[in-house]
Amino acid sequence: MATTRGSSDRVRRRPTRSGVVLDPRMIIDAALRLIEAPGGNALTVRRLGVELGADPSAIYRYFRDMDALLIAIADRLISETLAGFEPGPDWRAALREMGRGVHDSMLRHPRLAQLRASRFTAGPNELRADDMGIGLLLSAGFAPADAVRHFRDFIDAVLALAAMDAAELAPGQEEADKEALTQLYASFPPEEYPNLAAVREHLPQITASAFPGVLDKLIDALAQAAPRS
Repeated sequence: MATTRGSSDRVRRRPTRSGVVLDPRMIIDAALRLIEAPGGNALTVRRLGVELGADPSAIYRYFRDMDALLIAIADRLISETLAGFEPGPDWRAALREMGRGVHDSMLRHPRLAQLRASRFTAGPNELRADDMGIGLLLSAGFAPADAVRHFRDFIDAVLALAAMDAAELAPGQEEADKEALTQLYASFPPEEYPNLAAVREHLPQITASAFPGVLDKLIDALAQAAPRS
């Protein structure tokens, strides 16, 4: 599992040639700025060194490679999801709030959405999120194995849908796709597609995000299965 090389307490924080004293938080901040810079992801070790005013090789005193840095950034963004999140007595409402928080955070950082959906960070924020989520299902009366399984299914579905919604499209591409689908739905022959013809007026809903509806269905299904529902 990709992690930072060591904590800031164990890495010697000596100044770079330009007098900058680096630490992991500073490096993550700079890398995030480069990733989200206008015009596309500009993160490279060389550019990161320029952004920090440091020799690029200094980055490797804190992160063993770029993958480890990206994983650390992903874990940082999980902390954004959890900021201010305090589960209340209603486990269903708390789980819904957590799911929406993950979705909103990934839409704010679309260039990292695929990474967050597909990788474990093994970092403190991911562990805290898992602890909270599984704790909510334990409070609903699920057995330990079931709580783990249901939370895995829940969070993976939320991450996958959020990654789809966060996918960056070329300028105008989303509207062009919607227009093409609208024309298609208005013109297909009903004798070939009788069932689609029967719901033709509702088909434009297909272009809307599935996240709200799927989130509700997931919560409802868990509530039906919960021993203490």
